[in-house]
Amino acid sequence: MPDGSDDRRQVSRRNLFKQVGIAGAAAALTGAPAVETAVAQTPAAAPPRREALETVTAAEGETLEAIVARLIPSDENGPGAAEARAAHYIDRALTGPLRSARAAYADGLAALDAYAQSKKGAPFAKLSASDQDAVLSDLEKNVATGFTPNAAAFFNLLRTHTIQGTFCDPYYGGNANFVGWDLIGYPGVRLAVSADDQRMAVRPKPVRESAYDNVTFTMKGGSHGHQP
Repeated sequence: MPDGSDDRRQVSRRNLFKQVGIAGAAAALTGAPAVETAVAQTPAAAPPRREALETVTAAEGETLEAIVARLIPSDENGPGAAEARAAHYIDRALTGPLRSARAAYADGLAALDAYAQSKKGAPFAKLSASDQDAVLSDLEKNVATGFTPNAAAFFNLLRTHTIQGTFCDPYYGGNANFVGWDLIGYPGVRLAVSADDQRMAVRPKPVRESAYDNVTFTMKGGSHGHQP
């Protein structure tokens, strides 16, 4: 997020990483061991083509895309949540493991747009980046009104799922082109860790493969029996 007011810094990419732990976030979402690494310098990626929505409405999808783009924005370190398709991950998960949160998203996104309209004069997706940051900061600080149970609870929901969608195994619909893993220098799923890897003397060669594309999951007669 660009330099600016204290409000904007409250929802910066750096603060998000401090709160969840860079290596720990990737490890928790891929099942791989955490490895301390420096933030990778990666080139900017073009915004991905949006898939058809599976759960949220078109209006909700537009708002959600704008939110994730500000929570983990593209910057000098590389692509962010928009390029990782974090909104697609959320939309897809709301028909599955996150289905219990569907009502919270419907109510929360409507409340966020209403609050943005009352405070900044336009729906969230139509605001400037700085105004979007200000609205999100109001949610984080729990001063925004019209939310059930409260604004901070919805902000925490959005932040948690945006992080998941940015750094998850791509099988789940996010982390497109592995931009999330590249951002934090995560080398990919390892079924074994060599002595050289454990010494961490050199950066391991990236493995750009979903865990579910590994032969352990795809071999016929395997114990996992994964079907693409």
